[in-house]
Amino acid sequence: MTSLIPVKSPCVHVCILNNDDVCEGCYRTGMEISRWGRMDNAEKQLVLQACQQREQDSGNLMIFSVDQD
Repeated sequence: MTSLIPVKSPCVHVCILNNDDVCEGCYRTGMEISRWGRMDNAEKQLVLQACQQREQDSGNLMIFSVDQD
């Protein structure tokens, strides 16, 4: 029997809710943050997908380049 590995919180400890009630650090809504501990893995995966979309929509993507000499 395999155990499910819990989905990790996307929290980056930059907890600032904007006017749309979305955290500027992890892109979860206030409701998603407060419910996170009571969500099952499937719900958490849906929230992570929504967070990814919110981050893309915000234009605040972290883009890294690797210099190869």
